[in-house]
Amino acid sequence: MQSWNVNVGPLPGAERQRRWLDAMQRLCLPIGQLDEPEQFNGRLSCLTSPGGVEFALVEADALEISGDYPAQQPAIWLTLLLEGRAQIIDRERQVEVLPGDLLFGPTGVDATLRFNTAFRQLFIKAPRCALSPRLIPGFRSHVGHIDGQRGIARVFSGMLGALAGAMDDVRPEELVAVELALTEFLVACIAAGEHPDAGFGVGSGVREACLQRVCQSIEARLGDPELNLATIAKEHGVSPRYLQKLFALAGKTFSSYVRTRRLERCRTDLVNPLYARLSISEICFRWGFNCSSHFSRAFREQYQNSPREYRRGAGMVATESAIP
Repeated sequence: MQSWNVNVGPLPGAERQRRWLDAMQRLCLPIGQLDEPEQFNGRLSCLTSPGGVEFALVEADALEISGDYPAQQPAIWLTLLLEGRAQIIDRERQVEVLPGDLLFGPTGVDATLRFNTAFRQLFIKAPRCALSPRLIPGFRSHVGHIDGQRGIARVFSGMLGALAGAMDDVRPEELVAVELALTEFLVACIAAGEHPDAGFGVGSGVREACLQRVCQSIEARLGDPELNLATIAKEHGVSPRYLQKLFALAGKTFSSYVRTRRLERCRTDLVNPLYARLSISEICFRWGFNCSSHFSRAFREQYQNSPREYRRGAGMVATESAIP
């Protein structure tokens, strides 16, 4: 199901806790017993995008989300506090969370998010395959906190806040553009702040910053079939060998990174209603592939489906190319 809603307010007191616990379990958010279960009020609306990203607007009385939820696929979560006050407790660290602030981290981490008052938040959970690999290698076992009042984080917070305000009017297929923006904004916020627990994992802060800039340049040129290591190295004033070393420290190669990013862009476009009339060949060419058969093989290797199978599985009706 792509969308669902829960509102426990109209329910009899004895039913409220059970229904709310069921809803939290569906989101894989572990909570304990509620303090006043028969008086508890909470409601949520959840949309799932074609790429499998969940967007849940949650409004509830004070509660605590604590522990991990091992019975779920590896994913990255992100939450924006819209109203109320909260604390995030991760290992020995405790941080106050104010409206507009963002939290992020990998699923499976044992942490506590304590809402001290009634609250409203936008919770997002994305499968790892739905996000850029730029976010994956460096995510450690910590939760990150982003001050949503400054710089690019304020823009990101404002965008997600606007989405929360429009949840009742947004269709799941319209969330594709938000999917694309999530990675770009989160990478930019991490690069702009001090988040040693959320980077590429290449060691030095100087190397980390350089690789972030390089990947932003690559992102802007993915549609260029002539994109190559030497050009990007020259643009950033480093040698090709040094650039290769940076990618190696992140567990990648330049060519594999570019290919993966192009495949991700194509995968997103294949299920984007805006591009339903584009053929599969046109989509692969617009992201820098110059051979449709090579693209089809690479796509199947990455996602265990051909581009056509993937598109049909998402329910898209489109102009079909000759790619098998």
